[in-house]
Amino acid sequence: MIQAKQDLLAALGTAIAQVGAEGVAAPAFESPKQAAHGDLACTVAMQLAKPLKKNPREVAQALIDALRAQPAVQRWVDALEIAGPGFINLRLKAAAKQAVVAEVLAAGERFGQQPRIGKRALVEFVSANPTGPLHLGHARQAALGDAICKLFESQGWSVTREFYYNDAGVQIATLAHSVQARLLGLKPGDPLWPQAAYNGDYIADIAADFAAGKTVKADDRGFTASGNVDDLDGIRQFAVAYLRHEQDLDLQAFGLHFDHYFLESSLYSSGRVDDTVKRLIASGKTYEQDGALWLRTTDYGDDKDRVMRKSAKAAAVATTSAGTDEGDDLSDDPDDGAQYTYFVPDVAYHLAKLERGFDKAINVQGGDHHGTIARVRAGVQAARSDAPPGFPDYLLHKMVTVMRGGEEVKLSKRAGSYVTLRDLIDWTSRDAVRFFLISRKADTEFTFDVDLALKANDENPVFYVQYAHARICSVIQQFTDMGGDVAALGSADLSLLTAPSEAALMLKLADYPRMLTDAASSLAPHDVAFYLRDLAGSFHSYYAAERFLLDDAALSRARLALLAATRQTIHNALAVLGVSAPQRLNRELDKT
Repeated sequence: MIQAKQDLLAALGTAIAQVGAEGVAAPAFESPKQAAHGDLACTVAMQLAKPLKKNPREVAQALIDALRAQPAVQRWVDALEIAGPGFINLRLKAAAKQAVVAEVLAAGERFGQQPRIGKRALVEFVSANPTGPLHLGHARQAALGDAICKLFESQGWSVTREFYYNDAGVQIATLAHSVQARLLGLKPGDPLWPQAAYNGDYIADIAADFAAGKTVKADDRGFTASGNVDDLDGIRQFAVAYLRHEQDLDLQAFGLHFDHYFLESSLYSSGRVDDTVKRLIASGKTYEQDGALWLRTTDYGDDKDRVMRKSAKAAAVATTSAGTDEGDDLSDDPDDGAQYTYFVPDVAYHLAKLERGFDKAINVQGGDHHGTIARVRAGVQAARSDAPPGFPDYLLHKMVTVMRGGEEVKLSKRAGSYVTLRDLIDWTSRDAVRFFLISRKADTEFTFDVDLALKANDENPVFYVQYAHARICSVIQQFTDMGGDVAALGSADLSLLTAPSEAALMLKLADYPRMLTDAASSLAPHDVAFYLRDLAGSFHSYYAAERFLLDDAALSRARLALLAATRQTIHNALAVLGVSAPQRLNRELDKT
């Protein structure tokens, strides 16, 4: 059916040209929500009505007349109908639907994957400063970011996963002083405990290992402790390496590996920040006012111009209030005597992405970064007139709330003040965390129900999908045990697949490649989770309606071929989300 769709899209494009509207609208089909409306639907007649100055139904009839003369339509389509204000509904021949089974079996794990296109994408996500364990926001970013990477890889892109963090500045200084306080025998609540210190149990663990002179190694750094309580810089470096290692363990538990780590401090040590400021001044888009240096970001659609470098007075106030909201807009570099605001190194970082040769850069961040989008894009455009419009792309997500035993969980013994990624994995499973955190649109708040994630029934969405895969594996195993040849299913007589539940399942399989393409272009990995639930639903309905191991060997092989194609598609889609496809699952018995 994939070939049938491609042939029919080409035929529709020809028909659009024949009615005098070439290039006015792109040929496209939709999948009707109701079977009564056909197998494919087209709205192009309503799009063409105004430019052609005709009634939509009149345009639809002209398109149908042109389509009926096309060989692809004669080969694949049973009927063409006009519905409502100008919809064109297509009813496909059985052979068009049945063809998808052979297409899936032939492609295997490549089903839905596109050829390499020679383009490179950089996806930056998680990007947590090493001041504590990864929290729920990082967990959602990990699920979203990795799924986006896999989606772009499915579309032929070469993808780099990048983790950006700061190993110096106010937050890291607070971390070092917190560990030092523990080394001095202090604990949270003591009179001399620093007010801004981190209170989690992990601080005590870092102090104990530092005192013992241990060596820690993370993916991108390592350090051996001196054990000297007065060695504040050594404490800082050890604590950063320790927490980066802890983050690596969290990410390993999540099944995620980053290709590259980028240090914010490197933007200063390499001179990139100063160079960026010089380029922005040279662009003519900056000006001095009230002792501060401003960038005309309003020239690029921002709601107001942005400060690049604060006045000496404002910088002094901000430095005094470092660590509070008043100081949050200043760069966190300790050696930054110029007191650049945060968006300056952000611009420098994204210019570096361009210079590294990436065709697309995608940032997965929390919703609190919404205000940075316009200013970063403006800075990139001002510094590089050849930068692609809208560079970089952003996917922002909202908060996650955790419920357990009917109550919200807010604290973690490990972190001290928040629930961590490792908590979620320990309480449920990697599969549940990945699927749940991708199962809603990123810009909607999400409640993670721990009790639901542990259920082994249809209420649990990840179990519902995985159980479909396991059910198919069970039937195919029975077929094999009875002497059936799974390798021969590709030659089954697919014309025998005529039941309504079979047609619905085959149509859903055929949607998979287009769904992947659309999800990648829209930065919508939740579409994969939606698709999987729909596909599992179609399968479970089929499983309830038909039998598979029959006396009619030909029909049995045809149905087993459809099951094998469904299993492969579920496996492929789960892999995009980083979720396993188990061959066996035990289902909870229904309570009566």
